[in-house]
Amino acid sequence: TLGRGGAAMAARAALCLAGAALSLYALHVERAHARDPSYRAACDLGPAVSCTRVFASRWGRGLGLVEVVAGRDNAVASFPNGPILGAVPGRVTAAALLGTSVASAMASLWLAGVLAFGLWDFCLVCITTYVLNGFLLALNWRRWRRLRRLKTA
Repeated sequence: TLGRGGAAMAARAALCLAGAALSLYALHVERAHARDPSYRAACDLGPAVSCTRVFASRWGRGLGLVEVVAGRDNAVASFPNGPILGAVPGRVTAAALLGTSVASAMASLWLAGVLAFGLWDFCLVCITTYVLNGFLLALNWRRWRRLRRLKTA
């Protein structure tokens, strides 16, 4: 059986795999739509429930902020939003995972606000990604706190 640490690592790996799968699907939707503007993805359920519209918007790349600074044709501005993966044991890794989880959670909050108040859209892939980022943040926070307690004990 898996111990507490093993179960958390398995959960983290499952969340990362799910995030990677969602990111690959989002990339597929972006590219398919770029080739054919009439393309509609399976996650497009109606006018206000369209991941294609969200991914094709300026907010679908670089959090919508990089384009403002670097310009639309900049390679960094055209990089899609996506997850950061990793699971290696150790305190430094725990701190790095917590840092990337915090950054992902902040990006998710920003993009959720854009989705709700800027695009007025509901994107199933986006919302699922935000939830995955939240679960990863919780797991990585628990891991970091546990390793800090061991260090001070």
